[in-house]
Amino acid sequence: MSRRLESTNVIDCSDLVIDRLGHGAPTKAVDGVTFSLAPGDLICVAGPTGSGKSTLVAALAGAVDSSVKIVGGSAQVCGVDVRRPGRKQRVLTYRTGFVPQGAGADLPPRLTVSEIIAEPILTRERRVNSKALSIRVATLLDELHLPLGTAVRFPYELSAGMRQRVAIARAFVLEPRVLIADEILANLDLEVRPVVFDAITRRRSEQGMGALLVTNDAAFIRELNAETLMLRGGHVVARGVGKDLLWAPNAEADSQP
Repeated sequence: MSRRLESTNVIDCSDLVIDRLGHGAPTKAVDGVTFSLAPGDLICVAGPTGSGKSTLVAALAGAVDSSVKIVGGSAQVCGVDVRRPGRKQRVLTYRTGFVPQGAGADLPPRLTVSEIIAEPILTRERRVNSKALSIRVATLLDELHLPLGTAVRFPYELSAGMRQRVAIARAFVLEPRVLIADEILANLDLEVRPVVFDAITRRRSEQGMGALLVTNDAAFIRELNAETLMLRGGHVVARGVGKDLLWAPNAEADSQP
């Protein structure tokens, strides 16, 4: 009996169905989504509010939410079965850099910026070379154009855009195999956006990091020259690169970002 070959993709999603549980009957937040993401590639997920974008990426990143349940299909992220991760949940969150929606606003208020960025390492390693860790944090701050003095400050002392960049630095600190981010450009000034673009692009080219980004920013999508999945009502209604989107039958093209 032949063994099934392991996929080399960082994400394999097949006919994925995700229910959102509430006070009444469950509702399908994601219904039959299929796509693959290879190392170094990038896919942008777009669509109107309530289309299932945030639910999809949070589930793939392994974010724990009792109101959401994968009920159909399959999803493998960095070789981990997201539907039933079990003990590999720790592996999933190690290999995945996740920037959830509103990440900048939800930074731990009692930790300094340095502690926030280093937290994914400190929660996994009992013995850490503090000097090496400080250098890694300082390098990330510099890359994202944050003053080195930011390291000792608390979130309430920072602007919304600075807090968002701290959240991005935290997602990068473990050098993830895939970045999953929901509105990564939130609260960023126009002059700072290329900094984030360059950070993602460099990791894709040098480290083979894949990226799955939720964004309705058409200019950002064009700049990245990214493949786009357009969601509506939990379904993929269009996909393609740039303006060359292939729309599903009966899908209205006027919802393009």
